[in-house]
Amino acid sequence: MKLKLQDIPRVKTITKTNFIKHYFKPQKPVVIERFIDDWPAYSKWNLDYIKDVAGDITVPLYDDRPVDYKDGFNEPHAKMKMADYIDLLKREPTKYRIFLWNILKEIPQLQKDFKFPDFGLRLMKGIPMLFFGGEDSHTFMHYDIDLANIFHFHFEGKKQCILFNQEQTPYLYKIPHSLITREDINFKSPDFEKWPVLKKAKGYVTELNHGEVLYMPEGYWHYMRYITPGFSMSLRAIARNPKNLRKAIYNILVMRHFDNIMRRIKGQQWIDWKNEQAIVKTHKHFNT
Repeated sequence: MKLKLQDIPRVKTITKTNFIKHYFKPQKPVVIERFIDDWPAYSKWNLDYIKDVAGDITVPLYDDRPVDYKDGFNEPHAKMKMADYIDLLKREPTKYRIFLWNILKEIPQLQKDFKFPDFGLRLMKGIPMLFFGGEDSHTFMHYDIDLANIFHFHFEGKKQCILFNQEQTPYLYKIPHSLITREDINFKSPDFEKWPVLKKAKGYVTELNHGEVLYMPEGYWHYMRYITPGFSMSLRAIARNPKNLRKAIYNILVMRHFDNIMRRIKGQQWIDWKNEQAIVKTHKHFNT
């Protein structure tokens, strides 16, 4: 048995009017295949180019190890020179990923390679973020702390994306006081005997190729797996739905600080309790 996933709709290109009507207002994902053909980044951005312009910069790296109470919120697991990291990506599979790397802050010249597109939303221009990963590396299933509208541009190679909207949260074994599901769920090939409620979840799937952009609506859960080494850039616009905006403010101002305090007070006991509650609450809700 597999996850209940439907293919994300694809269009070659799209107008602002059609994007707002067919995808933003109904909050549905879409892949736009040929939207950035006129960007210099379309022809320039690959791993070798990033190595040339950013090779001497030390970057934070993350892997898929279980959360430890000693780790702070989004605290990196290692650091490496970008040149060495890209050599690693091209040499062999690695679990190390770069997560939320602000390119404008580190390499302002890269701004010349792309434009902020007009999708009818006010994009946050100060925080375009890059994400890198090696073959078969992946993120945990999660949603972003600010529940933003996200435009995810992919470069080099191929990347699998699995999405769920917030209505599917009861089926995903969400960890309390966090933005992630149980980390030991393999969304590539889930064990439904261990995670029976996951069979009820209905989501979306696609594979992104170089130059394609995925629109992820507000608060969508997403799991990203690098089929081959590559990288992506996310541009974001704040949540418009008042409920999502309130939740974003709570996550940023309250939730993450509360979680860090509880880690310091209770240590690993807090992490273990949260992991257990993800199962207890999910199965209790569905009487499994």
